[in-house]
Amino acid sequence: MYYKVLGKDTPDADTLVLSSGLGGVHGFWQPQLAMLAEHFRVMVYDQHGTGASQGTVPAGYRMEDMADELAGLLNEQHIERCHLVGHALGGIIGLHLARRYPSLLQSLVVINGWAQLDNQTRRCFEVRQNLLLNSGVDAYVQAQPLFLYPGDWLSANDALLQEERQHQVAHFQGMENLLHRLQALMGSDLTDQLGEIVTHTLVLSCTDDLLVPWHCSATLAAGLPNGEHQQMNYGGHAMSVTDSDTFNPILLEWLLTHACRPSDHIPTEISWPKP
Repeated sequence: MYYKVLGKDTPDADTLVLSSGLGGVHGFWQPQLAMLAEHFRVMVYDQHGTGASQGTVPAGYRMEDMADELAGLLNEQHIERCHLVGHALGGIIGLHLARRYPSLLQSLVVINGWAQLDNQTRRCFEVRQNLLLNSGVDAYVQAQPLFLYPGDWLSANDALLQEERQHQVAHFQGMENLLHRLQALMGSDLTDQLGEIVTHTLVLSCTDDLLVPWHCSATLAAGLPNGEHQQMNYGGHAMSVTDSDTFNPILLEWLLTHACRPSDHIPTEISWPKP
């Protein structure tokens, strides 16, 4: 998988991994990179079958597979301990990673995530899936911002959205890849396993998120042994983009609070996935 590392390059620097949502590409985190790079060794990556990470996503693909792929990448880079921040699908990757490799994560931040798919989220995903299958890639990409951003932000950023539309159509991950990744996401249900995830986890939600109702995050945090829920009032599903001035300080404060002490860099034995 494609990845890049930036930020602090000292032996005692904590590693922070950023994992994107359904789009899968690292560019989503641009509003946070400069801030986070001042404090952490930051790794961003394109998930398998997206962006610069070329490849075919097979039928029957699971969120567990996405977690194993990230664990394999971290193993290749000799990263034995890290923080992970994930948006939606990326956060659910983090939950599966924390469950499957409990000594790997120092902390986890899940942005607009869930334990079990909500009816509203399912409805939105089915609409987007139908658009892709029946109207094609351009219609899917054109509609995507409606599920991500608040109406006033959409109105004020039309030129940017037009540029993004052209870019996303030109670099689309492929219909089968997207559908298989979406099916994996919709099929994930961690309700009965939340008690096994002991990683300190911040679950961030937004009141005006159309795609993932805020109560999904509250329920997720309540089911985690070391879960904490915080909520923003504005920004939609992608509030890290639309209101980064509010989002960034919340994220940074929580990460710095959970930064590694020197002894935390010594992990217990990790069982890595086979190649």
